[in-house]
Amino acid sequence: MFLGHIDHGKTSLLDYIRKTHVTEKESGGITQHIGAYQIEHQKKKITFIDTPGHEAFSQMRSRGAKIADIAILIIDASEGVKEQTKEAISHIKLARIPLIVALNKIDKPEADSAKAKRELAKEEILVESIGGKIPSIEVSAKTGKGVEELLELILLIAEMEDFKTDRTMPAEGVVIESYLDNLRGPTATLLLTQGTLRVGDIIGTDSVFGKIKNLENFQNSPLQITSPGDPVVVVGLEDCPRVGENFKIFSDIEAAQNHLILIEKKAPEVLEISQEQKIINLILKTDCLGSAEAIEGVIKKIPQEKIILRILKSEVGSVNETDVKMAKSGRALILGFRVVINPVAKIIAEREKVKILQFQVIYDLVEEVRKYSQRFLESKAERIDLGKVKALMIFLTEKNRQIVGGKVIEGEVKKGVSIEVFRGEELMGKGRLINLQKNKKDAEKASKGEECGILYEGDIKVEEGDILLIYTEERKREEI
Repeated sequence: MFLGHIDHGKTSLLDYIRKTHVTEKESGGITQHIGAYQIEHQKKKITFIDTPGHEAFSQMRSRGAKIADIAILIIDASEGVKEQTKEAISHIKLARIPLIVALNKIDKPEADSAKAKRELAKEEILVESIGGKIPSIEVSAKTGKGVEELLELILLIAEMEDFKTDRTMPAEGVVIESYLDNLRGPTATLLLTQGTLRVGDIIGTDSVFGKIKNLENFQNSPLQITSPGDPVVVVGLEDCPRVGENFKIFSDIEAAQNHLILIEKKAPEVLEISQEQKIINLILKTDCLGSAEAIEGVIKKIPQEKIILRILKSEVGSVNETDVKMAKSGRALILGFRVVINPVAKIIAEREKVKILQFQVIYDLVEEVRKYSQRFLESKAERIDLGKVKALMIFLTEKNRQIVGGKVIEGEVKKGVSIEVFRGEELMGKGRLINLQKNKKDAEKASKGEECGILYEGDIKVEEGDILLIYTEERKREEI
């Protein structure tokens, strides 16, 4: 399994291995979703799991670490250990599986593998070249340097660890990814850990079951039977299984149904809401369950002391009429991630003024949800004291207005601000500074030590010797 920081070359290295060691025609590249494929080296099969580098996929990477036999930590030798590198290390430690450190991009002039090794040592990852036990290798996805040695090292560790599985045992494994195919229906990528799978087998997880109609390898070539360790694409489940679920084989449909019935259903979470809190309802439509899980996880991390983000529905597939109708009745915002909007749904949404937002990147989605939530927070007046003026002379008094001559004794004075009138220690009243002059000319401001003329308007008459406290109030919306 490949782990590491974003842009450190995990997928590039996998692409190089795939192109040089897979003879059949490849159907598409590795995507942002967790993927798996298989190569043959020295007449032995190696299955690779590519875990996305984006931090939003922390849970997916964690699950990946638990189903792999060997972890390969990819580090850009020119950048060294980054935050997601540290996170990947924690997953590997928790999984307690053998580790290989691959120092990638060694072809770059600024590559410094010694520095990267020192940084790894600070994370308690000691490689062999500095006295530790963890093997490391310098590689380049660009030139292919070290790739053959890396593959040989993987096979060597597999031999030393004596990794074996039993083909005669009932089939079991893990769901790597699942999504709703517009033509074929629920589709799942499975990693078989023991036994064999055949077309026609009944399989199930803790959430779904079904009969295998199509069985394909990672290149979408049809299969009739699989072997342990194979990544396979399965069509025939009743619905999309959850990523990370274990699956097993059942004797018949009835046995699979009974398994679901026996699973304890968790009581729905009771949402306690205070009067100060507001609720924003969301409907999430994604391209696959892996994306949905990652997005839900990141949304939950948004502080919700003031605004509660409630996901009414999270589903794989395009935005349809049902989604729009639910959004209308539930006053919800529809979030589409890498999905299209059904033409009819689009028309209804425009007519009913239902907002649908579409995204390609998870953090764009989360940032927009954060900004959208911000609008529902109440704004509060924040007072800012600017300065003080001592009233020296009253030039004109008429109705509720006066022209006051004074001197700025603290801070500064600006036009259009508020005034509190103090006589001694007592607050006499409040007013506004309508206009400001210096040397009988209009001015924008007057600073400490300067004399000025103030056109004052207020509910109390200013007297000589009064202190005018100058302040302003700005309305600021709370931040999430």
